[in-house]
Amino acid sequence: MLRDNSRVQIIDINDSHAGQRVDNFLLSKLKGVPKSRIYRLLRKGEVRVNKGRIKPCHKLLLGDQVRIPPIRTAITASTKIFTPNTRFMSLLENSVVYEDRYLLVINKPSGLAVHGGSGISSGLIECLRQMRPQQHFLELVHRLDKETSGCVMVAKKRSALRHLQEQLRSGKITKIYHALVAGCWSRQCQSIDQPLVKNQLISGERIVKPAQINLPGVKQSLTEYKIIKLYQHASLIEAKPITGRTHQIRVHCQFAGHPIVGDTKYGNDTVNKKFHSMGLKRLFLHAFRLEFTLPGSTETVTAAASHAGDAKIIVEAPFDDKLTAICKQLTMP
Repeated sequence: MLRDNSRVQIIDINDSHAGQRVDNFLLSKLKGVPKSRIYRLLRKGEVRVNKGRIKPCHKLLLGDQVRIPPIRTAITASTKIFTPNTRFMSLLENSVVYEDRYLLVINKPSGLAVHGGSGISSGLIECLRQMRPQQHFLELVHRLDKETSGCVMVAKKRSALRHLQEQLRSGKITKIYHALVAGCWSRQCQSIDQPLVKNQLISGERIVKPAQINLPGVKQSLTEYKIIKLYQHASLIEAKPITGRTHQIRVHCQFAGHPIVGDTKYGNDTVNKKFHSMGLKRLFLHAFRLEFTLPGSTETVTAAASHAGDAKIIVEAPFDDKLTAICKQLTMP
């Protein structure tokens, strides 16, 4: 099947795309078109800005007109086309926990990928773009695993995207997660400073493992921990990643001997089966809080998943009903 863009497109550049390189602009507009094909269009002069030929590194200005030639994109048979229904759109709208002219923060449900890929055409960001066609710019500031629920930032302006991603790179954004782990977490274990490395299995699946820092591809990884509540045979903990490695919290919990409940990749099968019988069908890891500054402001905003509207948000993201129900079934030691 083909996605048909068979007509010439003339796009006026607004403040959402001003300052963006033309190659990156085309990549965002022509979803599914291979990079090689986009660069070939630029090289042959088929893409024009203000009727003139440009190079891929050309930066767009406010008011520029971009001509995109007719182009067709193949949609493979394995790709699942997902169009959000009214109920799902209502769920996502009710999951908006903070919004202003720069960004919105979503309390993402578990099981929803943040973006399409691996045979799925639509994730959180694609759904939001379908729900809000009048919003010219919506881009993910950061990622969250498909299985993990909680706060995800989506920029509504390019200036906000640059500002927040720079804060992420410099470690100025605080992320707090809540997790239910197997066993009794030691009060002496307040941090785990264990380097990690990504490996790729023969199947193509990527898995992260602890490793020695002097080996190739190994990255220093640090997570701080606090106990929220101890149960019989389980602990509800707070995890604060100081570094931002793939699956960092999950692997560090496994390394400490307390894998996260419901983790099918790094968890304990016996523990997972027990909680599955209690009704837990997902990873018990939740992005509980984000702390960041807004563009042009030095004030810290805490965005959480149950309240928005004041200049300063200091409300924690609630668990969904299924996680809450699991906690209620647990008994104190």
